[in-house]
Amino acid sequence: MSELQPFLCPADEATLAPVPALRVVPDPARAVRPLGDGLLGEELDLDLDTELVLRARVRETHDVVSLVLEPTRPSTFAFRPGQFLTLGVDVDGHRVERCYTISSPPTRPHLLSITVKRVEGGGLSPYLHDRLALGDRVRVSGPRGAFTVAAHPAARYLLLSAGSGITPTLATLGTMADLAELGPGALDVVVVHSARTPDDLVRRDEIEHLAAVHEGLRVVWVCEDDAPGRPGAWVGPRGRLDAAMLLGAVPDAADREVLTCGPPGYMAGVRSALAEVGADPARCHEESFVLGESGAPVAGPGAGPVADGVPEARVRFGRSGREVRCPPGMTVLAAAQEAGVRLPSSCAEGLCGTCKSTLLSGRVDMVHQGGIRPREIAQDKFLPCCSTPDGDIVVDA
Repeated sequence: MSELQPFLCPADEATLAPVPALRVVPDPARAVRPLGDGLLGEELDLDLDTELVLRARVRETHDVVSLVLEPTRPSTFAFRPGQFLTLGVDVDGHRVERCYTISSPPTRPHLLSITVKRVEGGGLSPYLHDRLALGDRVRVSGPRGAFTVAAHPAARYLLLSAGSGITPTLATLGTMADLAELGPGALDVVVVHSARTPDDLVRRDEIEHLAAVHEGLRVVWVCEDDAPGRPGAWVGPRGRLDAAMLLGAVPDAADREVLTCGPPGYMAGVRSALAEVGADPARCHEESFVLGESGAPVAGPGAGPVADGVPEARVRFGRSGREVRCPPGMTVLAAAQEAGVRLPSSCAEGLCGTCKSTLLSGRVDMVHQGGIRPREIAQDKFLPCCSTPDGDIVVDA
């Protein structure tokens, strides 16, 4: 697969000046080698917050908008299609952070887009839909994530998604089209996207246009029901994706590199369908960033084998006043769920940073995957999803 162009922030013509070739950051999870010399600006640092300005809001469906963002200064912004940013906004005096996949391709350097589904009662999406105005500024960190075709080279891909899980597909298809990687002698890509109704299909016209002009791309839409007020109008595949529907749409599904993104129920069904059709688990990759604030306790990556005789720790949540005993190997996020304390969470792998909290006292063992920055750790921040208590602790929650 061709290497991808870095993200470049536009600069006012008066500021243009030649600069030396940019350094390659040796981190395979995020950096793409800049193509050519004389790029403008400086490469953004994963460990620093970056300020972006809202330049446009695009209505995609009745509950999905795309926000078009631009850096405040000339910068390169290297990422791979499918990676995500952590976006932070002050909402009514409280800092709120959530993860959003970059939906624009890295081959179009001047603007950056995220595509946001409105979640009623959510901590950030209603604000982004209703209150973030053109010219307002947000802060992001990243990009992060290995859910990208760049990490899984193949000749034939199957991209499965549901709902807002289509965002990695948008960036991926845009990149492949821009690099002329779809067609004879190049890539063979099938997209199967599921939605509630035809009205919930994000960028349907755009994706169908790409399929019409690129021989190597085929798209299948699956809807659970008709659009409101138009009974019987939907003539495509209907219902939830299962093995029979998958084989009918993509007979060679088992021979393709598979990338899947969607809500947990959809992901569970897709895993079952892929296993039934004989797909190789090693060639099936998935991403599920769905915000959760409650649920059954789970043990995250910080939980491992525990020696006999290790005592339970007491986990106290300072603001709520709740306290729970945390058995060895249980993550702080699981302890919060056990205590009925609402902590936003998403990846449960120490990757996205959504659950970031402050440790008021005590110590934790944290095994993260880049979802927290060293300077934040120095400020007593930690990720409950991948942290286990090392003795009694108090958490600001």
